[in-house]
Amino acid sequence: MAIRTCFSAFLLLLLPLEFIAVMGVTPPPPLPECRPIVAVDRDLVQFALNLEFLEAEFFLHGALGMGLDVLEPSLAQGGPPPVGGRKANLDAIIRRIIEEFAYQEIGHLRAITESVGGVPRPRLNISAEAFAAFFNREMNTTLSPPFNPYANSLNFLLASYVIPYVGLVGYVGTIPNLVGRTNRELAASLLGVESGQDAVIRTLLYLRANEKVMPYGVTVADFTDRISEIRNRLGRCGMKDEGLKVPKQLGAENRTTSNILSADADSLSYSRTQPEILRTVYGTGDESRPGGFLPNGGVGRIAMRYLAT
Repeated sequence: MAIRTCFSAFLLLLLPLEFIAVMGVTPPPPLPECRPIVAVDRDLVQFALNLEFLEAEFFLHGALGMGLDVLEPSLAQGGPPPVGGRKANLDAIIRRIIEEFAYQEIGHLRAITESVGGVPRPRLNISAEAFAAFFNREMNTTLSPPFNPYANSLNFLLASYVIPYVGLVGYVGTIPNLVGRTNRELAASLLGVESGQDAVIRTLLYLRANEKVMPYGVTVADFTDRISEIRNRLGRCGMKDEGLKVPKQLGAENRTTSNILSADADSLSYSRTQPEILRTVYGTGDESRPGGFLPNGGVGRIAMRYLAT
């Protein structure tokens, strides 16, 4: 009985707040660092450019070996070139998919810039070393050899798992706080494509969920679990991220262990605030301390507001 009680308490800690409410337990109010921020539409939409730049440059370099400075230099608004991007060793199908995603990100940058105005591209670190540092932290060890997202298709997909989902939950968190209809329509349209990209990446990885990532001897599913866990820790606002396989208690309607689409107890998308996103992409757990993929910090008024503190 004691073991069952302890296990039940452990599960309660893991469950989303929405599920706890269904069980009849009143969830605590969100912590101050988890509440939506106050900002005007323009700043909220422009904030998304940080993730759109990151995705665009990573996908463009991975698929084509070149970035915005070659294909659409005006969208960079004079911002510094990314560090460490290079063409990945992708098979033909994955290359075609990633190339399509890359062009979609160019469209996203253009749409936001034309709607609310652009900002200079931030300094981006998309080097193999930046991803290796993230994966070392995620695995709580120093991987040998260092994880290289550009080495092969599977590694690139795992690295891609890190990024689009963060933008996806960011749009979910942003849309309810937008006032203007045009801005809501734009963000909803961006969310639709970001969700599709994330679903494709997760599906491709799920097809290989039980395959071991060489030479580490860790399965694809375990890698995604670790990535999701560290994003939850960095975000500091509870569980809003899940890997490709979960216990049935966390699966859709508690009936499946597959988790191709990460969602809450009602299969609704999780959401994150702008500070949560910065904590994650900085890799520091602190929206005022840059690092990781944005070593000099994000751009736009919201990101700069936190850098000033």
